[in-house]
Amino acid sequence: MQVYNPYLPSWEYIPDGEPHVFGDRVYVYGSHDRFNAPLFCVNNYVCWSAPVTDLSAWSCSGVIYKKNQDPMNRLGLRILFAPDVAKGPDGRYYLYYAYDFLGVIGVAVCDTPDGHYQFYGHVHYNDGTVWGRRKNDEFPFDPGVLVDDDGRVWLYSGFETHVPALMSRFHSHTNSGGVVLELEPDMMTIRTGPKLLFPLKTNHAPEDFKGHEFFEASSIRKIDGKYVFVYSSTNNHELCYAVSDRPDGDFRFGGTLVDLGDLYMDGRLDEKKALNYLGNTHGGMAELNGDWFIFYHRQTNRHSYSRQACAEKLERTPEGGFLQAEITSCGLNGGPLCGTGKYEARIACNLWSKYGSARYDRKFNKKLHPYFTQTGKDREQDGDQYIANMRDGAVAGFKYFDFQKADAICLTYGGKCKGVMEVSCDPFFNALCSTIPVDNSEGINQASASLHIPAGTRPLYFRYVGEGALDFHAFELSVK
Repeated sequence: MQVYNPYLPSWEYIPDGEPHVFGDRVYVYGSHDRFNAPLFCVNNYVCWSAPVTDLSAWSCSGVIYKKNQDPMNRLGLRILFAPDVAKGPDGRYYLYYAYDFLGVIGVAVCDTPDGHYQFYGHVHYNDGTVWGRRKNDEFPFDPGVLVDDDGRVWLYSGFETHVPALMSRFHSHTNSGGVVLELEPDMMTIRTGPKLLFPLKTNHAPEDFKGHEFFEASSIRKIDGKYVFVYSSTNNHELCYAVSDRPDGDFRFGGTLVDLGDLYMDGRLDEKKALNYLGNTHGGMAELNGDWFIFYHRQTNRHSYSRQACAEKLERTPEGGFLQAEITSCGLNGGPLCGTGKYEARIACNLWSKYGSARYDRKFNKKLHPYFTQTGKDREQDGDQYIANMRDGAVAGFKYFDFQKADAICLTYGGKCKGVMEVSCDPFFNALCSTIPVDNSEGINQASASLHIPAGTRPLYFRYVGEGALDFHAFELSVK
């Protein structure tokens, strides 16, 4: 079985995914968006996992923690933001979470990685005061947890945007940047800290972080004896990393791991030239079958409240660092997708309009841009996810395929449109592989044409040229 991006079912919206290998399975702990919601993270936490030896076989264990389990949220009015999970010295599994902008970090515990977690307490000082309740406490947000080889427990946190006391309910907070705390073996009591590790752009960030200063999304791993900290930068649409020989200081900037628009690759710095629509992203790293992967999320539905889980393979540098991964349609597949077969348009990794792409967290003319969306309501498993509103000049790109013998292509599409779908292995369409006439006024239609692609590993780009707006559902590559 092949694995695509997003790697979970089309109807699932899991952002902020933290992957952890426990035993012979990889578990992903993330927030839980709702399709077409007006806010982030509206649903309860669920857990998805797969055998490390078969990354196509993802299964959901259902809800592992509900919003109203914490005594501070009995009415369920607060929403669960990005979590992390660590296996404690006692062999149990500890779930760390923050309720939106409440300004505290909660802890839940379970005997198994994907069971029903029970409320355990809140991260607190040794006098019992909850972290975040003291005046000028560093704002608790986006927990990342590491139980080190020696059993010491490290908690990372931080957020750039200052949150007023009115929103947090407690004392006014300080936002200096990314911080670390050491916890007692009980996984909840603060032994030392918080200590500032990653000053904000406005707080004298180190020179080597310039242009990629800390914003949010703390995630920590120990790799080859080094401490690797993953975070979302002030650019907001990239995940970067920093490295140190110790868990509580001296981190140096490592580079960009992944960017939603493939910015910072090939000299591409201008957001207007991004190869995909931009918004926030958050994730972590996992070693699977000897390779390292970065997990992240993409945006859908023309906003930042219906995000989906993706992953890309990372290449190492000779010094042991990591190169930036390209956004692809085949992240966990271990290689290119088969050059024959039917593929849903939803696995496009590149998407832009005649006018370029846009940032979903800023104002833009939605009528001009294509976007991922779905039929049906949230978690309707028989729904259809597709690319909507491809107007004249809009492009959808898919990377990569192993082409050998395919010489025909069939397009499944809808919308009200009349024109052609051009197909190319070149994002600039200097040479065409196929031209498919399209003409539709209602319902779903299909159109076929010959395909001319030399053998080899290649991307595939589709550009609509014509009138109206085409909805791109799927395509099939075949041999005549």
